Amino acid sequence: MNAKLSAFLLTGWGLFSQLPTNACTGITLKSKDGATIAARTIEWAESVMNNMYVVVPRNQELQSFTPSGMDGVKFKVKHGFVGLAVKQKEFMVEGINEKGLSAGLFYFPNYGKYQPYDTNQKDQCLADFQVVSYVLAECSTVDEVKEALGKVRIINIDPRSSTVHWRFTEPSGRQIVLEIVNEKMHFYENPLGVLTNSPGIEWHWTNLNNYINLTPGNAPEHQFGPLEMKNLGHGSGLLGLPGDFTPPSRFVRAAFFQLTAPQQPSAEESAVQAFHLLNNFDIPTGTEVPSGKASIELPSATQFTVASDTHNRKIYYRTMYNSNIRCIDLKAIDFNHVNYHSTPLDKKKKQPIETITIQ
Repeated sequence: MNAKLSAFLLTGWGLFSQLPTNACTGITLKSKDGATIAARTIEWAESVMNNMYVVVPRNQELQSFTPSGMDGVKFKVKHGFVGLAVKQKEFMVEGINEKGLSAGLFYFPNYGKYQPYDTNQKDQCLADFQVVSYVLAECSTVDEVKEALGKVRIINIDPRSSTVHWRFTEPSGRQIVLEIVNEKMHFYENPLGVLTNSPGIEWHWTNLNNYINLTPGNAPEHQFGPLEMKNLGHGSGLLGLPGDFTPPSRFVRAAFFQLTAPQQPSAEESAVQAFHLLNNFDIPTGTEVPSGKASIELPSATQFTVASDTHNRKIYYRTMYNSNIRCIDLKAIDFNHVNYHSTPLDKKKKQPIETITIQ
């Protein structure tokens, strides 16, 4: 194993395998102007990650890692794309390409199982943390995603690492989820647009039936024997909405908040709304690790939040260091001439504070 791959495993995949809790939450909004916004959070409770955005030009040649080196499937970029990566530019967790296809991975521990690595087929092997790059480089629709991924063997290059599942959204608003269970790919249409982590997405859909009583607003006041039952405050129709950070509870909250949110006129307004909704899923530092083990360097376990506008080819993000929303417009990028490069999400790791001067 070469030195580069050894460093890759130790600093990347091995680090991910040690994370006690992974809590990504994804929602999807549609604006009145026909745009679709795929938004999500990225959590990491152990330490500060080297978070970056990556710009990948057309015709860039890429290759997947395998357990034996950088000798997996080779692919040449058809569609330029921009993605957000962690630790190093190959670890792309969310992105969008110039055709408006978005892709993202979410942790899927204890329920997924990939095919085993076969050295005789290594030229067909694609590391799970490089699926986002592969799809964005190759595809423009979710049907093309299914076709492209049917030609590769998705593998895990470090046995300590968790499996993941993915969601893919095209400009029409159609979204699919991929889960690999017992070494077989399962694609699911996802009209709800919500995704968290384990168990599988069908389980989450069924679990929503346990919350059939939830309704926006207040429960009706009524007589309970000799007692007159009155609302103590707003939101009594939500009594029973789960508030913890487990994937099933976050899925229920995300579905309810998404479905009750008023539809916005434009894509940009929907993107801003997505950030407001996902505020409810920011995980405070110290809640995901044993008492006394939280890193004082982490302002939040939610390290960044991202929203992709598949209609207008824009990607928005904000970070735990800077709550200001930043935007990259893919239409303004010349993907024939731009260099393949990565840039830190934050120039300064400190929340800017505006001082108001009173005259």
